[in-house]
Amino acid sequence: MSACSRAALHPLFAAALLALLLLPMPAQAEWFRREAAIMGTRIYVELWAEEAAAGEAAVAAVIASMHEVDEMMSTYKPTSQLSQLNARGALEPVKVDRELFEVIRASLEFSKLTGGAFDVTYASVGYLYDYRARQRPSEAQITKALPGVNWRNLRLDPKALTVRFERPGMRVDLGGIAKGYSVDRAIELLRARGIEHAVVSAGGDSRIIGDRFGRPWIVGIRHPDDPQRMITRIPLIDTAMSTSGDYERFFDQDGVRYHHILDPKTGRSASKVRSATILAPTALQTDGLSKTAFVLGAEEALRIIEKIPGVDAIFVTPEGKVLYTKGLQPGV
Repeated sequence: MSACSRAALHPLFAAALLALLLLPMPAQAEWFRREAAIMGTRIYVELWAEEAAAGEAAVAAVIASMHEVDEMMSTYKPTSQLSQLNARGALEPVKVDRELFEVIRASLEFSKLTGGAFDVTYASVGYLYDYRARQRPSEAQITKALPGVNWRNLRLDPKALTVRFERPGMRVDLGGIAKGYSVDRAIELLRARGIEHAVVSAGGDSRIIGDRFGRPWIVGIRHPDDPQRMITRIPLIDTAMSTSGDYERFFDQDGVRYHHILDPKTGRSASKVRSATILAPTALQTDGLSKTAFVLGAEEALRIIEKIPGVDAIFVTPEGKVLYTKGLQPGV
């Protein structure tokens, strides 16, 4: 008797075979992507996962993590811990979560490293600018607020996890470091889930795990005056990268560009470079260092960065000249 005949004699066999055919096949490995608007910027995550459920869950975990950082460190949300610190920090020591405490402490390390060119207390003047409304403070307002800008007037107690301001009128804004921190936080979440190939971006701050299966990730650096033009493209594997430019949050008025990267000493937009790109092992490093050249100038910033192992930079000067650290120079 043939196999077909035997199957015909056993309806249960045929039913079982049909049930097997109808079972969902295991999802094939693929890239999973999502973007969202969080922390006032574009959040993007792309990762490779072997199963759809794991990939979707990992992407969702990144988005949730970004929201958590925003809820903690936003200056636009009155209920955030950072907003509460700004409201009470000049009156009393304010207890914060260890996570926020460590980010503030890291910001002070960058202030020391850069001689104050990076200073989260710039917000004592910075809050007076409204780039969307094209509003800037008067000279009198800057003069009055400027004494509040000094990272040395932040007092941190690591045992009590408190932060205090030594001067009235002080404010802290972590916009120059929080996005980098949020990217690192998301990367660690992905690694804990076994993800080996991914990129996470928060605005101009990105970090990469692995490669694209034998090929590096290619990241472009845009021209300061033309978003359609690239100054250069860089192949990256297992690294972080941040680009800051005077074209991000700005307005032009009477021939002057007012943008969000302020010189802590003057309370005015720093203009010694047009664009600064930093490559380093973590996005916290790249984010914290990418504003330095705007204040110090490209040459001085290069001298500082050349001393930091594993860190490279690309700067575009106001004259359009592109400067590289030695590790990125062609032929080196």
